[in-house]
Amino acid sequence: MMNMRNLFFSTLLLISFASCKSDFERIRTSSNVEAIYEAADAYVEAEEYNKAILLYEMIIPSYRGKSEAEDLNYKFAETHFKNGNYVLSSHYFKTFADTYTSSPKREEALFRNAYSEYRQAPFIELDQTNSNAAIEAFQLFVNSFPESEKVNEANKYMDELRAKLEEKAFKSGELYYNLKNYNSAIQTLENMLKDFPGSKLSEEAYFLIAKASHEWADKSIYTRQEERFNKTMKRCDLFLKKFPGSEYGEKIEDYKIKCQKAINSLTNG
Repeated sequence: MMNMRNLFFSTLLLISFASCKSDFERIRTSSNVEAIYEAADAYVEAEEYNKAILLYEMIIPSYRGKSEAEDLNYKFAETHFKNGNYVLSSHYFKTFADTYTSSPKREEALFRNAYSEYRQAPFIELDQTNSNAAIEAFQLFVNSFPESEKVNEANKYMDELRAKLEEKAFKSGELYYNLKNYNSAIQTLENMLKDFPGSKLSEEAYFLIAKASHEWADKSIYTRQEERFNKTMKRCDLFLKKFPGSEYGEKIEDYKIKCQKAINSLTNG
């Protein structure tokens, strides 16, 4: 009896699914553009975004140049956004903003374009192209709509992304140091400090620069050592000037003493 009941309900579900599928196919193959548009809107309401996207995409060419095109193109981008297709939603919101420059929806389109880029930003260990793209997009939004109520939110996301880029740059310098590629470590960290003035990682970065500089000088060929020990002395002095009460101060002073001894030995040797 139980098996018969289960079979009955399973059959009902299959019939229901087949009916829904046939309804969608009937709409999809219809030549009634308005009916397709209404159905796409209904699928969005039902959160069946893939079906809605397919139907919107079918009818966009039919509305090109018409008053409905603006609303339709915005809905198309928004449905990708709701479906979590952030690569496509970013593209379509940006296209919308560039096409409909006087639209009242342009503000939201630019913000969602930026947020879609933000959602694509990867873990810190990976390439940060999308993080940079998101910062640029949020900056465009802020510049375009400086009075928007979403400016603070945009600035918060930019701060978060910049912090990620700072940490990425610092870790790259740290990695070069660990690989004993001291010159690349110095260059990477110095570029990080130029790109992110006032970084919360600046003390550690300046310390690692001095440390790498000392190691590089110590392991250099004889003819380059004096020059590089002198550069290390200057980097140590810069650190002490910027961070007079630092916990790294004693270590920096030790580097200075070692550098001076090495310079004396080289010049008197």
